Amino acid sequence: MARFRTDCIERPLRICFEMMGHFIGSHPWWFLIAPLILSASLGSGFYLLKDRMSNDIEEQFTPVDGRAKLERKYIRETFPGNDSMFSRLRLSTDGNYATVIVTSDRNILSVESLQEILDLDFTVRTMAVQLENQSFEYVDVCAQMMGSCTSNDILDILEYTATNIDTVNLTFPWHYTDLRSFPLYLSLGSVKLYEESSVVESAKAIQLHYYLHQDNKTDLWLESFINMISNISSTSIQVSYSTSMSMQWEFKKSPSSVIYLFSITYAIAITFSIISCWRLDNVRTKVWVASCGVFSTGLAVLTGFGALLLLDQPFVMTVASCPFMILGIGLDDMFIMISCWQRTRVLDSVPERLADTYRDAAVSISITTLTDALALFLGYSSPFGSVRSFCLYAGVAISFCYLYSVTFLGACLALNGQREAENKHWFTCAKIPEDLPSRNSKAFSICCVGGSYDRITEKEETEPMSYMFERFYGPFLTHKLVKSCVFVLYAGYLAISIYGCFILKEGLDIRNLALDDSYIIDYYNSQRQHFSEYSCNVMVAVEQPFPYWDENEQKHLQSCILNFESLNFVNGTFAWFLSFLEYANVTNLTISSQEAFQRHLAHFLELNVMFQQDINFTADDKIQASRFFIQTLNNAPPKDMMIGLRNTAEGCPVELLVYHPAFIYFDQYTVIMDNTIQTILVAVVVMLVVSFVLVPSPLCSLWVAFAICSVIVGVTGFMGLWGVNLDSISMINLLMCIGFSVDFSAHISYSFVSSSKSDANEKAMDALAHLGYPILQGALSTVLGVVVLSVSESYIFRTFFKIVFLVITFGLLHGLVFIPVFLTLFGTFGKWC
Repeated sequence: MARFRTDCIERPLRICFEMMGHFIGSHPWWFLIAPLILSASLGSGFYLLKDRMSNDIEEQFTPVDGRAKLERKYIRETFPGNDSMFSRLRLSTDGNYATVIVTSDRNILSVESLQEILDLDFTVRTMAVQLENQSFEYVDVCAQMMGSCTSNDILDILEYTATNIDTVNLTFPWHYTDLRSFPLYLSLGSVKLYEESSVVESAKAIQLHYYLHQDNKTDLWLESFINMISNISSTSIQVSYSTSMSMQWEFKKSPSSVIYLFSITYAIAITFSIISCWRLDNVRTKVWVASCGVFSTGLAVLTGFGALLLLDQPFVMTVASCPFMILGIGLDDMFIMISCWQRTRVLDSVPERLADTYRDAAVSISITTLTDALALFLGYSSPFGSVRSFCLYAGVAISFCYLYSVTFLGACLALNGQREAENKHWFTCAKIPEDLPSRNSKAFSICCVGGSYDRITEKEETEPMSYMFERFYGPFLTHKLVKSCVFVLYAGYLAISIYGCFILKEGLDIRNLALDDSYIIDYYNSQRQHFSEYSCNVMVAVEQPFPYWDENEQKHLQSCILNFESLNFVNGTFAWFLSFLEYANVTNLTISSQEAFQRHLAHFLELNVMFQQDINFTADDKIQASRFFIQTLNNAPPKDMMIGLRNTAEGCPVELLVYHPAFIYFDQYTVIMDNTIQTILVAVVVMLVVSFVLVPSPLCSLWVAFAICSVIVGVTGFMGLWGVNLDSISMINLLMCIGFSVDFSAHISYSFVSSSKSDANEKAMDALAHLGYPILQGALSTVLGVVVLSVSESYIFRTFFKIVFLVITFGLLHGLVFIPVFLTLFGTFGKWC
């Protein structure tokens, strides 16, 4: 069959790398010392690490240009709020607060339990906090309403006396008294009602909130609250707690939780590298090269991170997982270079051997590095700050890893080659005999003899694992029956993966940003268990001046409200104009004209001062904008709830805007899937272009692109099966997946088309014989590099491990099983350039 090759770029590159290898082999010390000097200078950027830390959860884990952020800006400007009239309902943010959930296995509404809750409330309110030789209490920092601190409804109903529970008939979800109504669903959880009644029989949980105004003493009070509550113990009640700053503070603890894992990882990597590169021959062993390979990746991380820190780039906590990934990539390159070195002629000079090594290895590792780096740099377009930071740091570190592989590691290989050429012992560097002297024991040969090689090929002896790939695995895989089994295996893999893609969930659960043993996990669990029936109380803003006095226009607005209430996740509406209409009907007021409406509204607002915050008046007392509230239920996914409300608002004839502080985080659901797919598709196209340019066969380039898509489908599907959501954290890993999935298939494809054999089966066996073991080494080193993260207490790092494990497993499966078999189905192709 005609032979097609596109080596017009690849061939000159091989020549350039060959010249580079010869030059580095002739001057190794230059390329050993220069990277050390560069790393020392740029690595100084780590002194700025503390100043560059950027771990604001909203900034890093929500879309930069999210719609809810614009809606919040409008709400803040239109309804600025009143510090003396605090209303939790009307906050444009989560606010400053501390909260406790008190639970009991029995009825929490017993006198005994309520008394403990009242004692707890008193302790919180009277807690003295020290600041500069002075002390302050809750009353000094509390959010106020009409001159008093905000209180908790359930305690107000009981008038702070536990025994009153015997005389009060609590009704749920709303409790009514002569003076006011209380949204009891915010205070009582796991409520049991008397049959066919709204009267509460029992409850399992009570939640208390302590809201604070914005003050420089707020954080100090919250810290003292946490310390105080954490030391409370009781046999009859259980207390879980949180604050508005808890998640942020707990999130910042995550990097320190994995610091000790770095030393374990690098110890494992060094051990594995040394063992896998160990030879029984005391001269040919590559112990020092393996150690230098690990050291080279450390230098790359130091240099890349330091350079970006010097350039004032924010360092997000997700970046802390980069070194684990860079380690695997660097070791993969090292194993490829060692494998190519071992195929050179032993009797050639070191510069010639390194030139041959670079000619065979440099293009291969250039392809994988280029694809890895490009995939990550493309991810920099993500709307999530955490993804941008990770992609930038990882992309730059990979670039330095490649630079050091072809300079520093090459120099180490050359210096090790000089030692081998002089037949010196790997440890003592003393010259030793190649063969065992007749008078010495076998023990002497184990320790003090080395330097043998194949006298026929003049190359180093084939390693046992490479021999196995050459003599056994290659012929086995290319057998017709085995090929058929491979196709069945692939069909099963693809079917399971596609199924997993359909059950994959979207969105980041905010609790996953805290460590597993964090106190807020207990709080979130209690909240989900006891207070999960009701969800957000969403603001609906009327953005336009509206003639509320016009009966026809009123019907338009009321029809919009009915549209909202018809949604299965909306429980009710709370609106100032509905209350005003009811007030007008009860008092027989005529409000059908603008003048009468505004005159009576002014008196109504004097009686209901909280409603004043829901109306934006112009200078001449005309209503510029207003808002009302709808209570939602927790019976729909957050994405469906938010999008349903927005679509309903857009379908109204009145200009409406819906907003809740949680929408800032829910916005991730609207962009994460589309952005991930878009980035991956662009990356795959770019990878295909790179493959077309550098792999001397268009068909093999298509197989590389196929491997990328296939691995991504597999990883995404098994993410769903393994319980990993598609969020900004897993999106980082999927982008990384693109680069990793190229590595194995590109090495095999490049070796396949570069083989001098004529038969497709022989070309596949030749590729597996040359690169099967190095690819296996690279895969195992990467898995070992991240395996320690599986025991991390952080969801972020465990997710990183899971996805890297999936990527490496499926990448290895494609590189050593699927792609070699698929390549054998097609002949070689005629030359293009």
